[in-house]
Amino acid sequence: MTIGTTTSGRGPLVPTPRAVAVQRPLGTATLTGGLWRHWQQVNRSASIPLGIAKLDEAGNFTNLRLAAGEQLDAEHRGPVYMDSDIYKMLETVAYELDRGEDNELLEFVTQASELICAAQAPDGYLNSTYQVRGPQARYQDLNNSHELYTAGHLFQAVIALARTGDERLVPVARRLADHLVQVFLTERLEKLDGHPGVETALVELYRQLGTPEYLDLAQRLLDDRGKGMVGRHPVGPLYQQDAFGVREAPVLTGHAVRAMYLEAGIVDVYLETGDRSLLNASVARWEDLVATRTALTGGHGSRQLKEAFGEAYELPPDQSYNETCAAVASVHWSWRLLLATGESRYADLIERTVYNVFAASVSLDGLEFFKGNPLQRRSDHALAIGDPRWRDGWFWSACCPPNVTRLMASLQHYLGTSDDDGITVHQYADAILGSNLPDGEVELEVGTSLPWQGDTGVRIRSTPDSEWTLSLRVPSWSPAPAVHLNGAPVPATNESGYLRIRRVWQPQDELRLCFDIAPRLTGPHPRIDALRGCFALERGPLVYCFEQVDQDATVDLEQVQIVPDHEAITTSHHEDLPGIGRTVSLSVPAAQLLRAPTDGLPYFLGTRSWTTRGARAVAVPYFQWANRDRRAMRIWMPVHG
Repeated sequence: MTIGTTTSGRGPLVPTPRAVAVQRPLGTATLTGGLWRHWQQVNRSASIPLGIAKLDEAGNFTNLRLAAGEQLDAEHRGPVYMDSDIYKMLETVAYELDRGEDNELLEFVTQASELICAAQAPDGYLNSTYQVRGPQARYQDLNNSHELYTAGHLFQAVIALARTGDERLVPVARRLADHLVQVFLTERLEKLDGHPGVETALVELYRQLGTPEYLDLAQRLLDDRGKGMVGRHPVGPLYQQDAFGVREAPVLTGHAVRAMYLEAGIVDVYLETGDRSLLNASVARWEDLVATRTALTGGHGSRQLKEAFGEAYELPPDQSYNETCAAVASVHWSWRLLLATGESRYADLIERTVYNVFAASVSLDGLEFFKGNPLQRRSDHALAIGDPRWRDGWFWSACCPPNVTRLMASLQHYLGTSDDDGITVHQYADAILGSNLPDGEVELEVGTSLPWQGDTGVRIRSTPDSEWTLSLRVPSWSPAPAVHLNGAPVPATNESGYLRIRRVWQPQDELRLCFDIAPRLTGPHPRIDALRGCFALERGPLVYCFEQVDQDATVDLEQVQIVPDHEAITTSHHEDLPGIGRTVSLSVPAAQLLRAPTDGLPYFLGTRSWTTRGARAVAVPYFQWANRDRRAMRIWMPVHG
């Protein structure tokens, strides 16, 4: 039985009424147009059918058949966490089905559900890799086995389906969760999964089914971090978030995705228990992450090696990994912190992450995906080391594509929140948002020209006859927007990152905001060694990049230095730029380096001046890169002079 909630309960995260959340997810949220809705439509028409087809092609379904005792002439294929790809696609499809029935998607749910039910062991255990290997293989190598991680993705899929009314897999999730409780809570098997993720899923299963042991198990898995229970790893316990307890770890270390999945679980447990020590520790690590370990695009994981965080300010543009899954994990963590605190800085990072590193991770046609998202690509990249970081339609380790599809399908759930005082809009996209306030139902319609232009409107569709507060996030890139109510200017005070207007609202009342999206030159922190002497371009929420394809034939991107002059930047609107579609490009004055030495050591005594000529360098939004060719790209450009 569901505990119950003040919202419709259809999003990926629904705190219980007893949760200590400052803000709660909205009751309804529907994207109606604009860029975010376009992304969802491409996701539905291209990415989701591709993902479903790949589950057959890559062997995911065959693995479950093997676990069920069928298709005995086949072999188990892929990594040990292959089942999780099915579960993430199921979660994706659940969000799509919440928008309306779809026979193609329903057929997939039925096929997958039947296989999952058939594969589950009598005692509730479910993981095709270790069922094929035999009962003796269970939980023997949790350091690397991903057994609880995979279970977590099953729970999230089952919850998402149940919130659409499809509860056929709820008994499967319950049996598996009860099995985990028996093994890890009752019998106290003193091991932890090397890849966190089950913690936040267990909390959500508790929220959905009301079984307190699921929350207890999540808390136990957190409390035992730092005790060596993950096991030995060649890189050491810092890599596996097992060197410190979750209340003592000073910064995020190791594998970026694992670390941020763990943080999401930490905040989830705080929300349901009120253990403030968990929140305080997680907030401190988030603050350090943003200050010292975050790429301009919002990406995380500065090292390709082991997909890991690096040292403070270790943020190389070319060798950083910025894994797509880390972008998803970052959104999940920041969203939970936003619900826990109501602070705008978490919404700011979500916006940066979604518009830039996350949106760049999938091609504009929805058919190819990046695992890593670099900030620079040299012209000889493919010649030197091959093309391992180029987009592909699927991967042997296919964690990223279905992570893209499930977040893309659920984007509307991150637009706004509510509390007893009113509604808060955190992200600006064409949408209808609603929630039940203490005095009645409120429904808003949001319309925006972002990210291409700065005009945004919020119209009241329905409202109770009493005062309530409408709060609108003030983006960090436009700290003083012009605000009009029903055509008249109104004083708007920026209160901790939000404009707050409290009044007795009337249907058809309309707020208009004009955000400043003038291009801006952004410089790096002086301790980021790899970026000294460079600048980047931003406009509104978008980070820009320079691709060779956009430059004049006489301009070599790798020998260009830009002139940092805000006044000389020009803006061009394109309704249909070939290979990209609608976009806004920026052009900046630059200097083309001429006759640079190409032989001998690439070092020189003292200072040297090089012959240059004037040029212009053209940039497009980073999320649109790599859709036309595979030539050079840079976000950070060296400065001339």
